[in-house]
Amino acid sequence: FLPQVDSANAGRVLASDAAVFLKKSGLTDLVLGKIWDLADTDGKGILNKQEFFVALRLVACAQNGLDVSLNSLSLPVPPPRFTDTSSPLLLSGTASSDLPWAVKPEDKAKYDAIFDSLNPVNGLLSGDKVKPVLLNSKLPVDILGRVWELSDIDRDGMLDRDEFAVAMFLVYCALEKEPVPMSLPAALVPPSKRKPLSVPGAMPLIPSSASTKESHQSLPPVGILAAKTPLTQ
Repeated sequence: FLPQVDSANAGRVLASDAAVFLKKSGLTDLVLGKIWDLADTDGKGILNKQEFFVALRLVACAQNGLDVSLNSLSLPVPPPRFTDTSSPLLLSGTASSDLPWAVKPEDKAKYDAIFDSLNPVNGLLSGDKVKPVLLNSKLPVDILGRVWELSDIDRDGMLDRDEFAVAMFLVYCALEKEPVPMSLPAALVPPSKRKPLSVPGAMPLIPSSASTKESHQSLPPVGILAAKTPLTQ
């Protein structure tokens, strides 16, 4: 990767060049900022070769659902994945639109039932209505925050039916002790949201190895989340 960002072959990478390159990882700006802070040890806004490799390693950790921390550097992870957004393959939409959605129809039916029970307005649920359901899972608050961030794909502070299904899917993954990814795998993006030419960066088109497993077992009964949370309007 280094020659792509160190065109002058100076053995160092400027923050501006690295930012453009690292954005292709599909990770959020928040995560990338944390990665940069950890890699740029002297805070000069320039990475030497060793620091750049640390940044790449942290990107790989984040893409595989591991914590972005120096402790994760010793863990075995696959190489980081970067998407060339100018690639005609991505622009044609074949990269993600042909992927089957990770949420199975029988599970979607369960999630839809919970969605409808929460009294959506104009087909949308506010954060206040979703919050009790998420908290009912007893998952750590930071994990639930990431679930919300990943499922609110259009960043409008509300969840529609498909986005809610993504949130429920991620909650069940977490309950089964599977890591919640740092960026939404392409297979989890609802077909209704797969617009290859939409806002850059809002929808990573990177298939993640930490995404859905074909052998994913049927999810546990929906009751653990919908457990009679008092929801008065």
